[in-house]
Amino acid sequence: MLPYGRQSIDERDIEAVVAALRSDWLTTGPLVDRFEKDLAEHVGGVAGAVAVTSGTAALHTAYAAAGVGPGDVVVTTPLTFVATASTAMQLGARIVFADVEEASGNLDLAAAEAAVEPGTKVIAAVDYAGVPVDAAAFTSMAHKNGALLLEDAAHSIGSLRDGVPVGRLADVTAFSFFPTKNMTTAEGGAVVSPDSGLLQRARAFKAHGVVRDAALLRRSDVGPWYHEVQTLGLNYRLPDVLAALGIAQLSRLNEFAARRAAICSRYAEALADVEGIVLPEDPPGTVPMRHLYPIRVEVARRRQIFERLREDGIGVQVNYIPAYFHPLFEDLGYRRGLCPVAEEFSAREISLPLFPDLTDAQVDEVAEAVRRAVAA
Repeated sequence: MLPYGRQSIDERDIEAVVAALRSDWLTTGPLVDRFEKDLAEHVGGVAGAVAVTSGTAALHTAYAAAGVGPGDVVVTTPLTFVATASTAMQLGARIVFADVEEASGNLDLAAAEAAVEPGTKVIAAVDYAGVPVDAAAFTSMAHKNGALLLEDAAHSIGSLRDGVPVGRLADVTAFSFFPTKNMTTAEGGAVVSPDSGLLQRARAFKAHGVVRDAALLRRSDVGPWYHEVQTLGLNYRLPDVLAALGIAQLSRLNEFAARRAAICSRYAEALADVEGIVLPEDPPGTVPMRHLYPIRVEVARRRQIFERLREDGIGVQVNYIPAYFHPLFEDLGYRRGLCPVAEEFSAREISLPLFPDLTDAQVDEVAEAVRRAVAA
């Protein structure tokens, strides 16, 4: 079965990890510091980066650092993996879902603003499939309403919006480095922000709430071993051995971006004349490093086409079931029909295989299988 996504590992990655295994550090150490520095330099214009153990951990840490707590409201999209919402809920927030743009699947700016209500703390916009949201416009809207913008960039490291790398324009950005994503640390994620105070809170949250900076301690005269736990936190510390992989992968990000773009272009050319499907397009001003290649087919035929592709050995996927369709939200009173554009998008969507090691021959094989499935 040809998977819809897969990591790309070469000898540079292997050598980096082996060197880390032979060092004095396996858990958090100097390579995490270097990875955070390299990541902040890649984004540019941020106060730093905080590496964590997963994209979910990055979201949880970002919400905590933004001050989300009981009684707060978070406005977000339903067209996402459930962690975009559930991590805010774990901090006590109430989720308000807003609809998406029909073309891109990204959170619709006007719909998000219409969903804002008193107590809204964060607008969480997802870069669906790697297409960056208009972070400048969302940040302006969020600030006008007394909120912060969290950009869920799990899909989009390496993408540009108006020439600016993802992560630079939002109040706080969360990345994921799961193996199917644009680069990987095996499991891992990171938080970046232009706000040094927010990053300081993120750094404490991902390490049990521990504070060691003498300038921040309530008692500073105890001894060099002294530290304080000033707030609740968790153990989301990324190990050095995974940071070593991240450093190597980040150095290959442009290479990955070029190959993903070439694959998307080949799909677009091969499928341009197929009736009954909608191909993804890049919105004006965006240069996406696509994590997904989402096509859309007729609602009534989606399952048939999906199953036919799986029978042909094409490991397609659906991204995503609308978040509030899950029983977790149904049991809280959320009902279908809330975001009709997102629901229609989800009902038609199929993600085709997309990863750097996909060969041209395999892309052609997938395209031909799509032709057969749609024509059947």
